[in-house]
Amino acid sequence: MLRIITLLFLALAGIAPGPATAGSSEAGKPQLPAAQVAHFANRMQLVLAERGAHVAIVARMGRNPNTLPDGVKYTHVAYWVYSKLTQADGTTAFGYQVYNLYQDDKDPTLSHLVQDSPADFFAGAYRLDAGIIIPDERLQKKLLKVIAGPTYAALHNPQYSVLANPETSQFQNCTEHTLDVLMASLYGTSDKGRIKANIAAHFKSTPIPVGGFKRAFATVASRALTTTDHGSTVATATFSSIAQFMKDNKLAAQVFRLTPQSAYPF
Repeated sequence: MLRIITLLFLALAGIAPGPATAGSSEAGKPQLPAAQVAHFANRMQLVLAERGAHVAIVARMGRNPNTLPDGVKYTHVAYWVYSKLTQADGTTAFGYQVYNLYQDDKDPTLSHLVQDSPADFFAGAYRLDAGIIIPDERLQKKLLKVIAGPTYAALHNPQYSVLANPETSQFQNCTEHTLDVLMASLYGTSDKGRIKANIAAHFKSTPIPVGGFKRAFATVASRALTTTDHGSTVATATFSSIAQFMKDNKLAAQVFRLTPQSAYPF
């Protein structure tokens, strides 16, 4: 029995949360040179500003994509908001503030909301490859209102699951919180029941191939891998599924990838 559990644990390793440097956790030990990360983070800010983004949805690659399930390219998603920032010396400047939901590094079944800098966001990235959605101008204004108000925090559910079902309120991950805030902005509501109903009606989650044995022993590998909020199939919100939803409904001004080499259509 122990051997079976061990094998299942190894099979699940591709979707299990990694160390604090990966996934949807705050960065721990850097995987890339700090100067390289800082340069990319600054380039990202310039690209967003040049494209008129007051708010954008940005995703980072925190793990080797070869270890992730089909349909999953990025491991963390957050809102980037153009803001007036106070520097360490007390002076002010304009730049992007990143609004994250991070998995707790001590208890992986919990999460918390954190605001950090673009360099912090990319610290610990496995590869400097980012997915970006710039909403259309009207939606940006709605998003800014929600993020600046009480609804953003009120939509946070600290019960964390890597494979959270976005149609329910039992668990949440960073991408589901991003989606909840998006739906709150689109429909002008903070009612969680209405938000989940609209997600179920209009949003197509990304299916995750998790077999019956893997599901049965998911919590052995990590309590944050529970699938108890799913039915016979497992599907979760991803950057790709949010991007597709926004494309299909003509809500995005631009959707693209950014690497150190260039920007590409997504």
